[in-house]
Amino acid sequence: MHESREAELREAGLRVTAGRVAVLDALGSMPHADADTIFRTIAPTLENTSIQSMHNILADLSKAGLLRRIEPAGSPARYERRIGDNHHHVVCTNCGAVADVDCVHGAAPCLAPSSDAGYRIQTAEVTFWGLCPACQAATG
Repeated sequence: MHESREAELREAGLRVTAGRVAVLDALGSMPHADADTIFRTIAPTLENTSIQSMHNILADLSKAGLLRRIEPAGSPARYERRIGDNHHHVVCTNCGAVADVDCVHGAAPCLAPSSDAGYRIQTAEVTFWGLCPACQAATG
């Protein structure tokens, strides 16, 4: 196991398990992956893992603040390691690819609603929709 991942889990108050370490490692190289993709990636190296245990791990890591869960409309939930900032996402309307978009106004919340209805706003979540470069090239 990776020492930095182990320390990260302990600092978040979580027990270090092979599954949690594997998920953190996998998301380091494939941001915006869904649970099925992560499961297919790590299942060959983890005996006795299941899709249900994958969902449990993802929920635990998200709740502990080690992952960010995003839910683009019409798509399964996706997970990323980029946390602690107020960035947004752009989603391809054709293939579903997701990319990060930095907030243009800096710190959270980077946008202010016309009325906060008495809430103390902490973050703003924006999803942009369009065609990714690969789909643009394919459609001419």
